[in-house]
Amino acid sequence: MPHPVMFRDDDPALAKVRTIALEFPEAYEKVSHGRPSFFVTKMFLMYGGSVKPATKGAGYVQYPQSIMVKVDESDRRALEADHRFFFPAYLGPAGWLGLNLAATKKPDWREVTELIDASYRLTAPKKLVARLDEA
Repeated sequence: MPHPVMFRDDDPALAKVRTIALEFPEAYEKVSHGRPSFFVTKMFLMYGGSVKPATKGAGYVQYPQSIMVKVDESDRRALEADHRFFFPAYLGPAGWLGLNLAATKKPDWREVTELIDASYRLTAPKKLVARLDEA
């Protein structure tokens, strides 16, 4: 049984995230687990996320306008202290954090780009990271 679609293709925040993500060398998009996801050889970005409920039996808390990125352990504590970030269900234990883009009236797209760049660098093959550095 496929996952339900959990995004709106006309979402302006998704359009901006797509523009940023697809500028990285050999990046491509596909829907994975009902969400737009961006890959090189591995996934480096997912749009939309959820948090496992604290109460057993409660539904997941959804963050439809968010990004989930892999983060360097040296940055984790500072990011977790920021109220806009969340520990995503399923991907959190593998080193990922979510950024709720709707937590402020206007997302800081420079910060979003930096987070996506860092996630790409943690997941992409070295030859693609070298191409990125050459650009």
